Amino acid sequence: MATKTSSEIVRDGLWDNNPALVQVLGLCPLLAVTSTVVNAIGLGLATLMVLMGSNLAVSLIRNFVSESVRLPAFVMIIASFVTCAELLMQAYTYELYQILGIFIPLIVTNCAILGRADAFASRNAPGPALLDGAMMGAGFLAVLIILGGMRELIGQGTLFVDMHLLLGPIAADWVIKPFAKYPDMLFMVLPPGAFVGLGLLIALKNGIDRHLKERQKAAQPAATPGSKRVRVTGNVS
Repeated sequence: MATKTSSEIVRDGLWDNNPALVQVLGLCPLLAVTSTVVNAIGLGLATLMVLMGSNLAVSLIRNFVSESVRLPAFVMIIASFVTCAELLMQAYTYELYQILGIFIPLIVTNCAILGRADAFASRNAPGPALLDGAMMGAGFLAVLIILGGMRELIGQGTLFVDMHLLLGPIAADWVIKPFAKYPDMLFMVLPPGAFVGLGLLIALKNGIDRHLKERQKAAQPAATPGSKRVRVTGNVS
């Protein structure tokens, strides 16, 4: 397979092949925990760590693992990094870990992580594999934060509630309340609101891509009609 450049890997992870908006993978935790920004950041950072660690480890052992045990080995590697993420959250952000609950261990089953390990990390050197994991994780984290911010703002009229659960007392006063008296919209906090929000984000990305393609097509110079040379063989009478 052709080796991708660093810029292509970055663009793929953040936009062209975004795990949430294009591949549409990992939707279970994405839709479940994005009721607030702090929940989204917590899950996104854990997923980013697992993606980077598993991609690097898979790339390092890619020449020593046979095809028959390849996928089980990848799952074991991913599970090991998820356990590390769990232990770190239990040690430093225990309340946030309790809020996220089962969705931290379920990172093991995230198809985006196993997919990148199998499709990219197992076929590339450690450097590009690590960059791919970082960009895919960053793309997933960005969608989590945007969706979490959208749902929190529309649903509760606030932003950055409970950020101290992730960053400690320094973030206790980070709450933003743009509206003085805001009637809570419960729909956006509940799962149906997550589906609607994600659908709007996917539609927005598709619209931007379509607009960019149209602009690129319009910027190309039109072919000018000209005379065609005809090759003739034999005698011309």
